[in-house]
Amino acid sequence: MTLDRSSTIAVVGASLAGLRAAEALRAEGHAGPVVLVGAEPHPPYDRPPLSKQFLAGTWGLERILLASTEKLAGLELDLRLGRTAVSLDLGARALELDDGTTLAFDGLVVATGAHPRVLPGTPPLQGVHTLRTLEDSMALGREAAVEGARVVVVGAGFIGSEVAATCRGRGALVTVVEALPVPLARVLGPEMGAVCGALHADHGVELVTGVGVEALVARPAEAGGPARVGGVALADGRVVDADAVVVGIGVVPTTAWLEGSGLEVHDGVVASETLHAAEDVVVAGDVARWLDRTLGEHLRIEHWTNAAEQGRAAGRNLLAGPSASAPYTPVPYFWSDQYDVKIQVIGHPRPDDDVVVVDGAVQDRRFVALYGRAGRLTAALGFSRPRQLMGYRPLLEAGASFDEALARSPG
Repeated sequence: MTLDRSSTIAVVGASLAGLRAAEALRAEGHAGPVVLVGAEPHPPYDRPPLSKQFLAGTWGLERILLASTEKLAGLELDLRLGRTAVSLDLGARALELDDGTTLAFDGLVVATGAHPRVLPGTPPLQGVHTLRTLEDSMALGREAAVEGARVVVVGAGFIGSEVAATCRGRGALVTVVEALPVPLARVLGPEMGAVCGALHADHGVELVTGVGVEALVARPAEAGGPARVGGVALADGRVVDADAVVVGIGVVPTTAWLEGSGLEVHDGVVASETLHAAEDVVVAGDVARWLDRTLGEHLRIEHWTNAAEQGRAAGRNLLAGPSASAPYTPVPYFWSDQYDVKIQVIGHPRPDDDVVVVDGAVQDRRFVALYGRAGRLTAALGFSRPRQLMGYRPLLEAGASFDEALARSPG
């Protein structure tokens, strides 16, 4: 069915994907109530700066808000901030919130995002951090982004690497521990993953690879005080001293509240190519696992651009209904700012792709590399070469061959 202009739509998740969905609903002319439910008490804000400018203290809260007070008011949303959805009754079209209230809806956008993984079997200690929220970043900034602090970052993915770069830039003594032999090898492949790892050494950060964390070590507690972390014990017997530990080992889609709802949940909420998880229910952002028609497989993407674009598409498609909706088939784009380098990726790189550097030089940390698989161009990676990198986006959108992309390269 198609929702009418006066129907009530609930958007669960008040971060980027949820806000963009709400904006799209209004832009498409929906005049009925739009209820935006968010677990945090803050207005929607941008998360990438939490590991960079906000963590470094160079940006304040006002700089990272996704919408001004005036713009947010103009959307005429029923804001339920500081509230979480605890269950969904799909048949009754009702949400139960954590304050015991029931929210009836006609249409639903699920955009609850993801939450950080934690190190299994580790005791609760002061000084151990994950990074997802504003409060996480503020706590981390007080203990880790300070001169002389001994910081251990567990996980050399993009978030962990950004935190390491920011803390190092603030004068901290940083060690990055990565269980894989090569950082980011599962995303960018071993050759380009090694280049990402080399960035840490370039800036005086110790990178320890190929070894896992055995345990967190507590320092002797002061009288009456809480136990604090004092180090990280590695699986090879080494102990790395630490005043603060940052755990950056990935995230888990926030779907526990959907158990028994009737929606299919498998590493996210499973949805069709139009982002529909059920009639009048769409998904967007880190929690969405949708069918990409171009690739013929289900994808879940945890990047800013996807959350923004998918949120807009989800809002439009919810109003249009499944039969009249456009399939969501993006060319993914993401970036990471580390030290003095901007890393950008377009497309779907895989670790076993062919990789050819076509512009610049790896040793200068300024280059473009192309990825190819089965004769097709699959992705482009740039280190501080934004203009040159973006020249390959039309080729990726057109499904160009790898040979065609190489032929168009300056090298």
